[in-house]
Amino acid sequence: MTSCSSSSPLRLGIAGLGTVGAGVIRLLRANADLLSARAGRPLEVVAVSARERTRDRGVDVSALRWYDNAADLVNDPDVDVVVELIGGAEGTARALVEAALKAGKPVVTANKALLALHGSTLARLSADNNAPLLFEAAVAGGIPAIKTVREGLAADRLLRVGGILNGTCNYILTVMRETGKDFATVLKDAQDLGYAEADPSTDVDGLDAAHKLTILAGLAFGQPVAFDSVHVEGIRRIGAVDQTFARALGYRIKLLGLASISDAGLHARVTPCLVPQHAPLAQVDGVFNAVVAEGEFVGRIMIEGRGAGAGPTASAVTADLVDIARGNTIAVWGVQSSTLPPLRACPISSGEGAFYLRLMVEDRPGVIADITAILRDCGVSLRSMLQHPAENDSTPYVPLVLVTHRTSEAAMQDAVTRIDALNVVTDSTVVIRIEAA
Repeated sequence: MTSCSSSSPLRLGIAGLGTVGAGVIRLLRANADLLSARAGRPLEVVAVSARERTRDRGVDVSALRWYDNAADLVNDPDVDVVVELIGGAEGTARALVEAALKAGKPVVTANKALLALHGSTLARLSADNNAPLLFEAAVAGGIPAIKTVREGLAADRLLRVGGILNGTCNYILTVMRETGKDFATVLKDAQDLGYAEADPSTDVDGLDAAHKLTILAGLAFGQPVAFDSVHVEGIRRIGAVDQTFARALGYRIKLLGLASISDAGLHARVTPCLVPQHAPLAQVDGVFNAVVAEGEFVGRIMIEGRGAGAGPTASAVTADLVDIARGNTIAVWGVQSSTLPPLRACPISSGEGAFYLRLMVEDRPGVIADITAILRDCGVSLRSMLQHPAENDSTPYVPLVLVTHRTSEAAMQDAVTRIDALNVVTDSTVVIRIEAA
């Protein structure tokens, strides 16, 4: 589409007036003149929808048309663009976006779960009805990750994409490393500070990062990615002792989402990783996110910033609105075809890498020999080993850390299964992949 020269306002209907929705209205009003100049026309909110009409959101919406039913925004002839900020992959959010696209109305959304699970269907609706679907805010908040991968790197063949995609997990791991506190304690502190939800499972179990990785991989490789093809692990099993060992080995622990493409297919996973402490990704701490991409010509790039919050996310939503006002839109996955099949996924067991293993073992002779014999039989070569002595004679188990050379995921899984079956090992082995990053 070419740039739009109309000076009439682009009229917006916003569904969802939570932190982000209210933030978008606040930003549009605060930067009205700047946005009008950059967009070539005013951006005007004319209608809104949310669950509680009387709730104080810190912004005045009394002059706007109010719809109790979000779907009514689609039928309002004065709404040019539907902005979906409800969230969730099903229910009202999905119904609203699909209805708007079928009606030929552009949609801007921050809904990563919706794009990750239904991106292929939405892309087809967008193409069939000539209705742009923009979602810069769905990945890494204020970081222009979507535009960077889909448009800024459009000339290159991307081989790898991902990064630190969840600020809650990054904050928890950072504080654990800096304070020596355990996971449960830091999680509670993060909830008290508002960095973690009351139910943190979507974040700490890796699902949020997996949603974002699914989107990034689809953009990077030009085809939709099936969400269930992404291997997902969270950070619940990372202990303070792992932070201590990681530091001694010269690493930092990060939850990474990484996707790569090869002749065999797609490898996509969200897992805790050991990253060399001087690597750029290792320096990204707290609630910050970082997106990395690697191409044949551009090499490796990294961008970082705040991945969530009212300000960064509202900024990304509004940037999409400016693009629509200008008439600058692009196919959902960066290619014109809306019927591309999902990328063929490779099982996690087909990958290779080096690994950190932390075991709790009985403190007696012969234990290490039994464990190393299993690794030998599975074809896993050890690079180094660390063991902390028992704190006192009453402690029956001590932590043992093994670092392997590069090996296959299948061999590593086999070895861990056999090790965990030993009667000298208590609890399941913690396995963390080592990334060069």
